[in-house]
Amino acid sequence: MLYGRRTLVRYPEDPLTRKLLPIEAIASKLGLPVTDYERRSPFSAKLSLNLLQQSPRGGRFGKMILVTATTPTSAGEGKTVTSIGLVQGLERIGRSAIITSREPSLGPVFGMKGGAAGGGHATIEPADKINLHFHGDFHAITSAHNLLSALIDSHLFHGNQLDIDPDAVYWPRTLDMNDRALRRIIVSVSGPDQPQRDGSNRTDRFLITAASEIMAILALASDRQDLRRRIGRIVVAASRTGSPVTAADLGAAGPMLALLQEAPLPNLVQTCEGTPALVHCGPFANIAHGTSSVISHQIALRLADYVVNETGFASDLGLEKYMDLVMPSSGIQPSLVVLVTTVQSLRKQGESTAEHSQDLDRGLANLAQHMAIVRAFRVPLVVAINRFPTDSDADLEILRRFCADRGADFALSEAFTKGGEGAVALAQKAVGIIAANPHIEPKTAYAASHSAVEKITRVACSIYGAEGVVFSEQAQQQLARFERWGFGHLPVCIAKTQYSLTEDPARHGAPTGWTLHITAMALSAGAGFLVAIAGSMLLMPGLPKLSRALEIDLDDQTGQITGIS
Repeated sequence: MLYGRRTLVRYPEDPLTRKLLPIEAIASKLGLPVTDYERRSPFSAKLSLNLLQQSPRGGRFGKMILVTATTPTSAGEGKTVTSIGLVQGLERIGRSAIITSREPSLGPVFGMKGGAAGGGHATIEPADKINLHFHGDFHAITSAHNLLSALIDSHLFHGNQLDIDPDAVYWPRTLDMNDRALRRIIVSVSGPDQPQRDGSNRTDRFLITAASEIMAILALASDRQDLRRRIGRIVVAASRTGSPVTAADLGAAGPMLALLQEAPLPNLVQTCEGTPALVHCGPFANIAHGTSSVISHQIALRLADYVVNETGFASDLGLEKYMDLVMPSSGIQPSLVVLVTTVQSLRKQGESTAEHSQDLDRGLANLAQHMAIVRAFRVPLVVAINRFPTDSDADLEILRRFCADRGADFALSEAFTKGGEGAVALAQKAVGIIAANPHIEPKTAYAASHSAVEKITRVACSIYGAEGVVFSEQAQQQLARFERWGFGHLPVCIAKTQYSLTEDPARHGAPTGWTLHITAMALSAGAGFLVAIAGSMLLMPGLPKLSRALEIDLDDQTGQITGIS
């Protein structure tokens, strides 16, 4: 049956056999009239930005729950499944809830990780559509980004009135696919029978769309007006006199905004149990800020009592960037952090390279470090132990005791096999902790007044556990240029591997006595942050030898997509 904000739902035995509700029914659950959404398919819709101007339901905004994790393995640890299970569990105990999730990138879908709409009895549906083209948001971002690239080269070809230095064009091209062949390319603005012009035969590169500054801008913008301002501020190049050249200087903001006309509208869908879900934007957390859009957060907090928002990768990445970038920009403070961990992840973190063994007790140091990271931001914490079928009761008991000994609330989550029912204990724990902590004051890792070097150093030392930071000569020169241009005050986004607290993916656990190496700096003036690249970070991944693409197919009789998981 349909339900109101606090009415329990009757669920079938197996939510995977349950038909999806019409999108009108999902909108009705949220109290949305037809004027507040635009139907895109029987099971999906775009929400109106007019919802940003409306008062919250019941006169109060909902509570934001951030979901993060310990350091993951390459296959992930079920953070998305746990987030979906939690929002389903909240409905199971009679609470109105929405999950705000990122849109999947085709890179991981066809690469190593696969789909990003959950799994088992905790999925966001229709998963095959969400994992592929969905409502075209990624394509709009790709097109807007590449329009700006084309305008730069057109400007160089037609006389270069802004006197852009062809060797100082910072704006790359983008594609939503893993393609290592595009990491370095040569472009030419002149034909074979034409005289050489500025920009001919210059080096360029592609990055994956999730790493595009347009993606970060769209995820951080508060409305269309803010989106226009941010696009105009993008620094695309330097002139020969050393001054920044922006997208506004090229007159690019208007046409780019036209391509992004519908991209700012959050996408309304549902979980496999009929719980409302907003899926919007998809910045990666290892190279960007790693969370769904601020617009979707603002709308969700107006429509539900609890908003479950997954942040990318572990707490050293997605959570840190939410607290230091998103929270100060949006003003949205979390009421609780759910820290997801698994036995297999901690075994991996306890691996001894000398003995090639995996020691759970050694790996617990990684859990302790991530617990410390969350507590450093002064947000209440609950550890969610995501249970796998191979986990022994003895191993789970070790994790329970470890959390209890450190005064951390914990709950077992079995959302993959049991859906919302398997996350009821976690949901009850979350509601109880939030109720017991009504007046928290979250903090950031650094102050806005700190220099860029000090901001990076504070994150490295207080969050990652480093002893210090070393900047390459190139990074120092780049940072000095950005400071001359007046961007030294911006917050920092450290691009770092997700597989370790350090810059080295092979270093497990919670290493001490190490130094973070910043090899390069980049400016995202439109998004509003400086990017510090730690170690060797790729902004255009490549496909693995055996990619997930080889498992995906289309049934040419039914039109159903298969193999996405």
